[in-house]
Amino acid sequence: MDISEVAKASGLPASTLRFYEEKGLIQSNGRSGLRRLFSEDVMDRLALIALGRSAGFSLDEIAEMFTPEGVEINIDLLLAKADELDKKIKELTSMRDGLRHAAVCKAPNHFECPKFLRLLRIAGKNRSRQPNQLQKNKLGRGGQKT
Repeated sequence: MDISEVAKASGLPASTLRFYEEKGLIQSNGRSGLRRLFSEDVMDRLALIALGRSAGFSLDEIAEMFTPEGVEINIDLLLAKADELDKKIKELTSMRDGLRHAAVCKAPNHFECPKFLRLLRIAGKNRSRQPNQLQKNKLGRGGQKT
């Protein structure tokens, strides 16, 4: 498949495909004139990249899972991301519930409502967030921050 076929099939612009190739996420097999050529399995890699991005993995984290022998899924990284998502879901659920309460709260002033004040505290914590757990794990294993 040439780069324009891959772009059309994946919905990604050719510039993104070239960037992914630069990052080592996909590899071209050669060229036909000036166009890069890719094997059919590039679509599987692009689907895996899309899945990883949807789950919140960085491109560098995804690239770590691609080896010359194939894909090596890092179980510790998956579990850390799942824990991070659980925490985010809990925060978002709490925030949603607080907003719903604030919309119907009978207090004369929202700043007199304990639930609204709790929502403000959650928002304040999120503003001054610490590095994510994946970065902590990577740095703890001797990895470099990218």
